Amino acid sequence: MRETPPPLSVHHLAVVVRDLERAEAFYAGVLGLPVTRRWTDEAGAPRSVWLELGGGAFLAVERAGADGPTRADAAPGWHCVALGIAPSEREAWRGRLAASGVAIERESAYSMYTRDPEGNLVALSHYPHPQPGAG
Repeated sequence: MRETPPPLSVHHLAVVVRDLERAEAFYAGVLGLPVTRRWTDEAGAPRSVWLELGGGAFLAVERAGADGPTRADAAPGWHCVALGIAPSEREAWRGRLAASGVAIERESAYSMYTRDPEGNLVALSHYPHPQPGAG
């Protein structure tokens, strides 16, 4: 009998905002989410703030117009939900998506991005763990 894999967990949620400082004041200040990481763009300007959620997930608050290497669209609003996978499962997920006729829109070193039937962005992510064999 084949063992059923555990359900996917939420890895992170991403929201795109016009005013990163104001958004951080809300999420970290008002809601009390701890800041775990800050990212800058190529010019050194603040691009993203990651805030801790429960269960190992995080909220990525991304500045609109900050063209990062993994995001092509930058309109304000909810950007994506990222589901956690193990690095060793990445290629199996690639095959599963392909077998279902679901295209991978783009990839980063840690995530594969696709769209649900309504056009919402969904990521399969194993950050901060690299894919086996990636150097």
